[in-house]
Amino acid sequence: MLVVNNILYGLAYILEIVLDTYFWIVLISCVLSWVNASPYNPIVRVVRTLTEPVFQMVRRKLPFVYAAGIDFSPVVVVLLVQFVNIALVETLRDFAMTM
Repeated sequence: MLVVNNILYGLAYILEIVLDTYFWIVLISCVLSWVNASPYNPIVRVVRTLTEPVFQMVRRKLPFVYAAGIDFSPVVVVLLVQFVNIALVETLRDFAMTM
């Protein structure tokens, strides 16, 4: 059982790192949209490639996120990432500790 506990705890830790990294990528995407960075920059292209598909999915599912010329889809994505981080990661950790 100790091995299964450690595997679940490690999985929770890796998931937390991935979600935290994506949180920062979304914030960087927001900042890049404010400063109008060059779309030919490789860093800008990677950030856009990682975030735009998720933003488009949020815009399709929740059409009200684009109101008065302001795109709120990054806010929705950040809230979802934080919710998953708190709900799933903590649940996985608690489950690993109680096994």
